[in-house]
Amino acid sequence: MLDRETRPLRVMEVLDPPDSTTRYVDQVVSRLPDWIEVVYFTWRRALLTRYDVLHVHWPERLLRGGGRVKTWANRAAFVLLVVRARLLRVALVRTEHNLRPHEAGGGVEDRLIDWFRSRSTAVIRLNDATPAEPERLDRLIRHGDYREALAAHPRAEQVPGRLLYFGIIREYKGVEGLLDVFTALPDQSLTLSVVGRPSSARWHDMVVSASAADPRITSRLAFVPDDVLVAEVTAAELVVLPYLEMHNSGTVLVALSLDRTVLAPRSPANEELAAEVGSGWLCLYDGPLTEQVLLDALASTRRRASAGGRPELVGRDWDTVGDLHAQVYRDAVRRARGHVAVAGGNG
Repeated sequence: MLDRETRPLRVMEVLDPPDSTTRYVDQVVSRLPDWIEVVYFTWRRALLTRYDVLHVHWPERLLRGGGRVKTWANRAAFVLLVVRARLLRVALVRTEHNLRPHEAGGGVEDRLIDWFRSRSTAVIRLNDATPAEPERLDRLIRHGDYREALAAHPRAEQVPGRLLYFGIIREYKGVEGLLDVFTALPDQSLTLSVVGRPSSARWHDMVVSASAADPRITSRLAFVPDDVLVAEVTAAELVVLPYLEMHNSGTVLVALSLDRTVLAPRSPANEELAAEVGSGWLCLYDGPLTEQVLLDALASTRRRASAGGRPELVGRDWDTVGDLHAQVYRDAVRRARGHVAVAGGNG
């Protein structure tokens, strides 16, 4: 870890605080050195208190509200937040999770996000497929794995022929296409489990209808705790993530951390991850999901299982992730303040 200096560095994370489940926020904050003090975002705290770093992950979430009035109020507050940070020489750090928001927000939102990006002090990329930004402090910090975090929960016995989708159910996740393709498969030995919280009544009703029409499909339509998640993932023979687009995915890493093969769409980021984890662990497909794609992936999974082993996830442990975040915070503050000395080492 980095060395302590004289005073703590105060970092405001635009994330919900950790709870009793394993979430991305835990990766960012749980292994930070003790010379960093973490506070969590509220509009009041962000606009009225002092901190050294503002770390933003999904800026579109700050710009959206429950209606037109709330949306415009959030946009105005966002502008004030960024201007205030620049005036007070707060380091603006952003993590580029996606190349663009999954749900389009319109022209005003797009321009505000671009404006924020142009004023950022530092950018954290989660993979090499994300374009570098040499005009800013640009660092690569790979998304952490979940091996240690989930190790305490018992694994289930694998069920031959079981496919699993897990995660939030929303438009770009492609669950509707998966249900259509699966129900067209004639093999009655195959089963599909759908686990996750639907983002709307439409997606809830879609899965319920599919389950009623095909007894091979079962579902848990809610956010599940970690012990249930581990049991569901390890019971599956193949995890299917039929996203319409995929750049970074913690869901893929949960499955790989639990030694389950994943089927996912081909993308530059997924090709990079497939090469990292080793042959056969991440099956990639081109074009739409089809019956043959599912069957080929299942056959590939069984061939890989006979070889044994685990996916390679080097450098994704949370100690490494925490240490690298601390370095970014320290260096971003120095850049924002013109190399004024702050806590966190001599580099």
